[in-house]
Amino acid sequence: MGPPGGSPGGPSGGTPAQIASHSMQGDPATFRAALRGLLNCGRFSDVRFLVGQDRREVLAHRCLLTSRCDYFRQLLNAEGPGGGAPQEPVVLADVPPEAFLTVLEFLYTNSITLDRRTVLEVLISSLEYGLSELRELCVEFVVHNLDVELVCEALQVAVTFGLRRLRERCLHFIDGHAQDVLRTPAFHELSSAALLPVLHSDRLTVDEVELIAATRHWARVSSAVLEQPMEQVAQAVVRELRLPLLSPSELSSLEEQNRVEPFIPVEQIAEAWKCHALRRGEGTRGIQGRRRKGTTPREHHRYLEQQSK
Repeated sequence: MGPPGGSPGGPSGGTPAQIASHSMQGDPATFRAALRGLLNCGRFSDVRFLVGQDRREVLAHRCLLTSRCDYFRQLLNAEGPGGGAPQEPVVLADVPPEAFLTVLEFLYTNSITLDRRTVLEVLISSLEYGLSELRELCVEFVVHNLDVELVCEALQVAVTFGLRRLRERCLHFIDGHAQDVLRTPAFHELSSAALLPVLHSDRLTVDEVELIAATRHWARVSSAVLEQPMEQVAQAVVRELRLPLLSPSELSSLEEQNRVEPFIPVEQIAEAWKCHALRRGEGTRGIQGRRRKGTTPREHHRYLEQQSK
């Protein structure tokens, strides 16, 4: 024992050991499950959304949304006509209800359940709401689940919102599956800005005849949607079609089709004829005479290759 009145301490009477602190956590799954139980639940909810074209009611909790997302913080803290919170309900007509509920799941639980059917809408919502972590989760899901049916829709989103990584992965997928992708409705619904890098690629595994036919179909659909002539809607992309790769008979057939349904400038067709007339690649400009990965060899291609050397 230490002497009476001595300093407190350990067994040796020295300085007492410092009490260590350590952060401890309970089961996160239990926490997430409890918060997930509040999703679209009337218990303690204090904000009501009307979501989508059908104005589906979604219930939420102001404190959770405003603590997790600047967009909702500004939206729900904005002063109404008499001050205080905005008048309810809050209408969000441009987002599908399923996508909005998925966003709320992420805000409530910091986890998410994604599927192919809604992931692109969730991705768009993450961009609109400034949720960068959710955006990356969506991009990761799309990249690992690309297929023929999804890739053009994903490319359109990537081009529209400047998502470079997703754009490059989509273009790479299209290069290797071009014949199947060109037949999908989503291909014919691409914007000219999204179609342009597809047609620019040297790695497309498709012959130019098929690519021209698919582009004509795209121009036909875009013309109907935009109510503009085919030549006008195709103007931004048609120069990427490599007409000198066609044989004389194929080029003649294209010229006849173009008279009936014009979408390629006659000057571009004339340049391709010039290449055949000279039997050299001098009639080509830029990449016009360069073969793609899927180009079927033709006898006259050797003249184009000589020019490119």
